[in-house]
Amino acid sequence: MSYGATFPLWRAAAGVTWQDYTRHAFVEGLRDGTLPRAGFLRYLVQDYVFLVHFSRAWALAVTKAETLDEMRACAATVHALLDEEMRLHVETCAAEGIPETELFAAREAPANLAYTRYVLDAGHSGDFLDLMAALAPCVLGYGEIGARLGAEAGATPYADWIATYAGKDYQRTCREVGALIDAAVARRLGDTPERSPRWPRLCARFEMATRLEVDFWGLGLPA
Repeated sequence: MSYGATFPLWRAAAGVTWQDYTRHAFVEGLRDGTLPRAGFLRYLVQDYVFLVHFSRAWALAVTKAETLDEMRACAATVHALLDEEMRLHVETCAAEGIPETELFAAREAPANLAYTRYVLDAGHSGDFLDLMAALAPCVLGYGEIGARLGAEAGATPYADWIATYAGKDYQRTCREVGALIDAAVARRLGDTPERSPRWPRLCARFEMATRLEVDFWGLGLPA
């Protein structure tokens, strides 16, 4: 599993927060099947709403891009979110009697609102790199989690969720996003981005988005 050169640097800079996210009790409950179904569905409804705003953030990235390659990569990610990833949510919830109209109309939980608006604000108030740093923990973190659970999980009722993020399509998206971030960083900060005065700010954005991911998992656990 390799998602480029920048992602490992940001992940390392996030420190223990990254482990809090990728080894969260919710994630481990998916792996071993102990996560209560009601909690999973509660998470899935909120994640559908999240992906609506996340798609808008990637669409915003098209307007922040400086090259056609960046624009194409961001537009492709919008497509992957709207037409591929969200299908899991729609199909799983439909099987539980929750139609897509109900998903779209769901009331946002405060943790969901905080995370999505943080990402959108990063894009509106910052530039392309600010937005990439805020977007990366979700896209690439789910790829890392999916790859691990795909290798470790046995029989679990959440096999479809794991297969989505461990699957070749999602893993390809992660590699493409990693390459996009690497090229964008090199274009704007040069070959040694860690020496740029902007680097600590980008690491901080990544770390904050990771903290918000930790809070988001909590939506699927008992209060």
